[in-house]
Amino acid sequence: MNGQNELPSVEALAFLGDAVHSLYIRAHLVRRGIPRSGELNRQTQTYITATAQARLAEKCKPYFTELEADVFRRGANHKHLQTPKHTSGADYRAATGLECVLGMHYYLGNYERIDALLSMEGQNDDTED
Repeated sequence: MNGQNELPSVEALAFLGDAVHSLYIRAHLVRRGIPRSGELNRQTQTYITATAQARLAEKCKPYFTELEADVFRRGANHKHLQTPKHTSGADYRAATGLECVLGMHYYLGNYERIDALLSMEGQNDDTED
């Protein structure tokens, strides 16, 4: 891969990255042994909000490659973003940027990099075991 010109649109990357992040979190919670779907759904929602994704983006950004940083910026600065009422514009832009990075890696088959970035989710987080 020699650049972002070969990648899908920002919207497509964010769409894919949102699903990747959600699946990763759901699998993580199931592996923790949570047996009930209601509890799984409740805990999933604490991780997949724009605010939570923005916090994760801040943890990941220092470790981004140049391409990841470029894709993050494209996602975060995309002009067609409409911020939901329940989150700040800054958090929503950061979350979208992170989703684009995750979507890019999934699209390219870089699953180990997804694991490396998402493993930062639990760092300094009281919800981890």
